[in-house]
Amino acid sequence: MHINGSINCNHFSCSDINEGGFLVPTKNIKKEKIRILMISEVPPEKKEDYFYSSDKSNYMNTTIRAFKDAGIEVNSLNELEELGVYLTTAVKCPKLQYRISAKTIKNCSKILEKEISYFPDVQVYLLMGDVAIKAMNYIWKRKSGEKVIPNGSTYKIRETEYFYENRKAIPSYLQTGKNYLIEKSKRQMIADDIKKAFEYVNK
Repeated sequence: MHINGSINCNHFSCSDINEGGFLVPTKNIKKEKIRILMISEVPPEKKEDYFYSSDKSNYMNTTIRAFKDAGIEVNSLNELEELGVYLTTAVKCPKLQYRISAKTIKNCSKILEKEISYFPDVQVYLLMGDVAIKAMNYIWKRKSGEKVIPNGSTYKIRETEYFYENRKAIPSYLQTGKNYLIEKSKRQMIADDIKKAFEYVNK
């Protein structure tokens, strides 16, 4: 299944993202294999840095390091897929400034909702950063009237277990970008959260 042939933007006219940089996964995904959705923040400014551009891209480099930190030896996107992991972003266009508005996240969550509907066998949502957490909360609130992940600092809320429709939701930190390579404490927490995801899938 090619996600990019099924997912598009309804032109919500978001002012804080570069709509011309709209990016979704281009790989032919074996959706029946996917058990873990790893949802990050936004695509990079440069397309060549995106997960699906190359196994040597910036996003893939830091993501592979995150899995290796968790003791999972992978070196490519294909190897992650074989382990049942699908990578995507909550917002599909690069941001123009540091923060993304709640309005933009809510708009883009409608695209994300359609995307994740293609993976009926998912067991874990790995929510990498505040934008991913907020986007999924918008989705859950539309469906049930309530958000699943509470407000609060990630280091506090990640100690609690969260579920929606028997799927585990794990709030974590963003695994892409320069901060991931610098902040060792966050790297350790990300590694721990990845381990939790695989423990749940393999239990």
